[in-house]
Amino acid sequence: MKILAVADEESPALWDYYRPGCLDEYDLIIACGDLKASYLTFLATMAKCRVLYIHGNHDAGYDENPPQGCDVIDDHLVEFNGIRILGLGGCLRYRKAAYQYTEAQMRRRIARLTPALLRSKGVDIVAAHAPLHGIGDLDDPAHQGFRAFYKLLDRWHPQYFIHGHVHLRYDHRLQRIQEYNRTRIINASGQYVLEIPDRVASMEERAELKYLTRYREGFDWDSWLTQE
Repeated sequence: MKILAVADEESPALWDYYRPGCLDEYDLIIACGDLKASYLTFLATMAKCRVLYIHGNHDAGYDENPPQGCDVIDDHLVEFNGIRILGLGGCLRYRKAAYQYTEAQMRRRIARLTPALLRSKGVDIVAAHAPLHGIGDLDDPAHQGFRAFYKLLDRWHPQYFIHGHVHLRYDHRLQRIQEYNRTRIINASGQYVLEIPDRVASMEERAELKYLTRYREGFDWDSWLTQE
């Protein structure tokens, strides 16, 4: 599967100088925030694939004028061609504004996703706007990453953590690709192409997912999370 990840800056090659058919090779587009709604609408119109997006800290305008033809995955775990994708938009709070969160708020968002992660037996791609603290972030208050992401990666070991927020042009020392534990960290600023094989769930996973889906109705997830 070929995935186009985009974030922060609209690519002239994909918009201003768009060539018919240049998006046909992609099976999925993941937008990691701070992009014009009209840009995502354009990509969804011209591409033959699904477009998933999360909110960046400059995307408050989406509330009144959301991208058309796209699916928002903030605080959701979705599956595409067997690939499990988790969306966590927003950045670390540096002022009071939309789509900015404290560490405690981000920890609670991640905790609320635990039942979905258990049902799916993990996650393959985490799509976030902000980076991890200390990996691909900057020292200024507006561009620091979340420490809360470490627990998520340590527990579930996704193959990829894709983010935006920190433009690569901000500092020539910034790296597009880094590693943490068993996860590849990718800064999708501008655009980045990722090729991964489709994931086929095992018979055991399918049976367990069917069981959990059947019995999850009426289960007190709030009490369960509190016990966690």
